[in-house]
Amino acid sequence: MTTFKHIVSANEEDMEVREIMREHFDFSARLRNRVKREKLVKRNGLQTEGWHRVREGDVISVTLPDEQSNFPPEDIPLDIVFEDNDIMIINKQPGLIVHPTKGHPYGTVANALSYYMQEKEQAWKIRFVNRLDMDTSGLLVIAKNSYCQNEYTNQSRKNQVKKRYIAIVKGIIEEENGTIDLPIGRPDPVDVRRAVIEGGSPSVTHYTVLERYEKTGFTLVELLLETGRTHQIRVHMSFIGHPILGDHLYGGEDVRLIERQALHAAKLEFKHPITKEKLKLTAPIPQDMMDAIDKIK
Repeated sequence: MTTFKHIVSANEEDMEVREIMREHFDFSARLRNRVKREKLVKRNGLQTEGWHRVREGDVISVTLPDEQSNFPPEDIPLDIVFEDNDIMIINKQPGLIVHPTKGHPYGTVANALSYYMQEKEQAWKIRFVNRLDMDTSGLLVIAKNSYCQNEYTNQSRKNQVKKRYIAIVKGIIEEENGTIDLPIGRPDPVDVRRAVIEGGSPSVTHYTVLERYEKTGFTLVELLLETGRTHQIRVHMSFIGHPILGDHLYGGEDVRLIERQALHAAKLEFKHPITKEKLKLTAPIPQDMMDAIDKIK
């Protein structure tokens, strides 16, 4: 369980507990209400009410509520890159859906996490704070409480989360780097595909060439996202004439080289929601992409 604490200073004496909470605990209104309802606020170790007044030296503490997910557990391997009491980051393998859907109720990351918690005798609610397509591999962040979920989301909105991807794209990109600043939307509400369309959501992708394979006509690129639209990298790269290798939706399919889009979430930087430590995480390029690179060299 995660607990937040604050020691009351001299200039805060005679303030109400709820005022201390608003000033020092950056909780959403929903979380504040739940904490109050479940009586999870303490002063010097004893349950207290929001209207109680504090004295210098008082310790105000808030314990986040217990929560639990109920996805059926399945023994699916997890490659854990980082874990503590508040967040987990895994290196997701390609072909694995993140969250159960009507069409895929089992065999997901959520089912794998439920099994992991069962084995480790843990209990927390699974909150995916970033999403990866089924066939995109790489770094996936899971918050273990609502506070961490909100903090990561706030960092993303402020463009403080740096997400870097590695992709193999068709064609030779001549310039060393570039920026694609084009709006993305969904032309057909019954079609999963997105497109660059007028009136779409603002979307910005930066790319840098890592290697060119002149003989076979492919380019290895690193991509940095400023925004996080669905299929953003896939749509943008296809629009400029360089679809991602293996991408059947956006013109890059080539089963001779790889059976999924060659896109990997390789690097992630953000501040830990609780400790505020700068986390810099990496996930190596998976074997199927390395095999494809060997074939096109």
